[in-house]
Amino acid sequence: MSATASARLILTRLHEVMASRLHAQGKLDQVAEIIGQSLDSEVCSVYLLREGMLELFATRGLNKSAVHVTRMAIGEGLTGTIAANIETLNLAEAKAHPDFQYRPETGEEKYHSFAGVPIVYRERAVGVLCVQHVDPRRYEDIEIEALQTTAMVLSELIANAGLIDEEEALGLTEGQTGTQTVTGLTLVKGLAAGQAVYHQPRVTIDQVMADDIEAERQRVYRAFDKMREQIDNMASQAEFGGAGEHEEVLETYKMFAYDEGWSRRINEAIDSGLTAEAAIERVQQRTRMRMREIDDPLLADRMHDLEDLANRLLRIVSGQLGTAAQQGLPRDSILIARNLGPAELLEYDRRRLKGVILEEGSLTAHVVIVARAMGIPVLGRARGIRGIIRDGDEILLDADNSTATIRPSPQVTAAFDARFAKTREKQAAYAKLRDVEPFTRCGTRVQVMINAGLRDDISALAMTGADGVGLFRTEFQFLVSATLPQRERQTRLYRDVLDAAGDKPVIFRTVDIGGDKAVPYLQSEHAEHDENPAMGWRALRLALEREGLLKVQARALLEASAGRDLYVMFPMVSEPWEFDAAKQVFEDQLNHLRTKKKLLPDSIRFGAMLEVPALAEVLDILLPRVDFLSVGTNDLTQFLFAADRANPKLAERYDWLSPSILRFLRRVSLAMVGQQVDLGVCGEMGGRRLEALALLGIGFRRLSITPAAVGPIKELVRKVDLGEITAAMNGWLSDPTVELRKELQAWADQRGIETD
Repeated sequence: MSATASARLILTRLHEVMASRLHAQGKLDQVAEIIGQSLDSEVCSVYLLREGMLELFATRGLNKSAVHVTRMAIGEGLTGTIAANIETLNLAEAKAHPDFQYRPETGEEKYHSFAGVPIVYRERAVGVLCVQHVDPRRYEDIEIEALQTTAMVLSELIANAGLIDEEEALGLTEGQTGTQTVTGLTLVKGLAAGQAVYHQPRVTIDQVMADDIEAERQRVYRAFDKMREQIDNMASQAEFGGAGEHEEVLETYKMFAYDEGWSRRINEAIDSGLTAEAAIERVQQRTRMRMREIDDPLLADRMHDLEDLANRLLRIVSGQLGTAAQQGLPRDSILIARNLGPAELLEYDRRRLKGVILEEGSLTAHVVIVARAMGIPVLGRARGIRGIIRDGDEILLDADNSTATIRPSPQVTAAFDARFAKTREKQAAYAKLRDVEPFTRCGTRVQVMINAGLRDDISALAMTGADGVGLFRTEFQFLVSATLPQRERQTRLYRDVLDAAGDKPVIFRTVDIGGDKAVPYLQSEHAEHDENPAMGWRALRLALEREGLLKVQARALLEASAGRDLYVMFPMVSEPWEFDAAKQVFEDQLNHLRTKKKLLPDSIRFGAMLEVPALAEVLDILLPRVDFLSVGTNDLTQFLFAADRANPKLAERYDWLSPSILRFLRRVSLAMVGQQVDLGVCGEMGGRRLEALALLGIGFRRLSITPAAVGPIKELVRKVDLGEITAAMNGWLSDPTVELRKELQAWADQRGIETD
């Protein structure tokens, strides 16, 4: 009899048992008999997880008195080892294995050979199915496959019969069902509370045994066709057009997608009587077991690729393709994901999405940039969260302190709510300042503007009473797009932004992509070799190389601003000639529109971002050419300190209140005296109250910050006397100490100026 026919015969008999009116215990007893007979084994035993221990539930061949008596911990003995590692054991001599343990009550001393497979439910081992034989021998592959198939059937049986509770079925220990604290890396600060929602919900297999084998085979054929079509489309898209890692990954995916051996094994599993989903999972289990035996890292990576592809196939065949965004968020939610793209985040309902926890993630990831703009706290690098967090778990996310509390106790929730309430009280007080102009105590008007990057961000102007948009990051549209945004699409966005802003100014920063904000559809021969992307071929450098890119954006901005004032700012200007070259692109497009008799902007003001320290050395050359200058404190500070802001080990070096950065900024401020050039700051530094106080003291009068910071900064401004803080800052910077932050904090405390 062939392996397929043998497996089909076993499944047929198991199907009859499952369909019978026997109670669950009776069905397990029958399963043990069927497997023992089919594999010509004197012993077949079923162990199930109960109260954290593996308990002998049914047996053929061992002492019946041991049923519900013999118990062992996960990791104890051969059975416990199988459950702990979710792996198969096939031993000619069981006693020779280092984990072997003898249980006298079972009467198993006369048996030599042993084979066992895990019973897996929702990616967790909830039991073990094993066979034993008097003669020393290794079981053949066909017999092991029969055991694995039976284990899948048993998984369905125990789930439906309630032989273990849901928490044990999920493999959760007492510690995993109680309060847990997860730590990670703060990617976006903030507090949030909600229920856990997985970005890609787990695929659950509800039916293991097939009613119609041919129908299941056709489902798999269609799923393979769709999966291969998806992979081919990915390979042909412009975003994967360049050589490199993308190409290698896709080539590996294509290799597996068209691998006849993989599809044949799935079809053989269907032939044995499994549904399409169960067949894919059955083959996937074998892949996982093989992965554990692989020492070669490169080969292990390839097996992980196959695992990812199998998950894709399983989603297609089960029809569970959607993300939680497409299904909708019914309540306040904390999103859980391995990683996210910016476009995926934007699909979620912003009213319901309160926070994000990522298994991976980095400070420079595109999704972090978008999340910060959306005001959504994000915790990254939270390892092992899938084994801790379940769908629907209550989560308190404290991204300020890099933690998340899972299933919090009432006491923890009360403390969190009190802290949250205090935060909301402050926000309510700040909201009352919406229509209040930020004048200092000495009567100086300070401009408080917002940073934005999405069309919806402009609504914050009305909510906060900000003076305008000091930085509109046009690259967001490029980061969330699979291809280069067309001119018409760019024009529509810019016009919508200006319409929403009304009579308040919007400073558009030309596209800042490349380097650490790479987009695959704009590969540069220089970018491929950037060892330090933040200082590489990016922003204006890339835009001047890709003249078409800047030309299209210039045309879109000019057309969108027809009949209005246009403010344009160029990022990462290193030398005056770069500013001149970028401005010339706009002038050329302006002349082109004139010849076409197109309606033009009423006025155009050009500015530069000071992020590269070298630009400060040529301000005397640059200032006569620009209308305004904005200091980008994020990049400027990391360049000054040679400290990568994405590296947590350098966090303490990245201090905006260091005398060196403040002296640098004061020098820039003093260079503006007598010049008809507006000076501002756009970056996180201006949105922090203590740092904003320092900026006011060294001459800055325009701050562009996150919308959430507008109220707090307005309140701060109204409490400050510029003469006092300027004198204090001059004194500290003339003879600085390493404790300048403490000095400034003490100064503020003495005057009742809150800085938290």
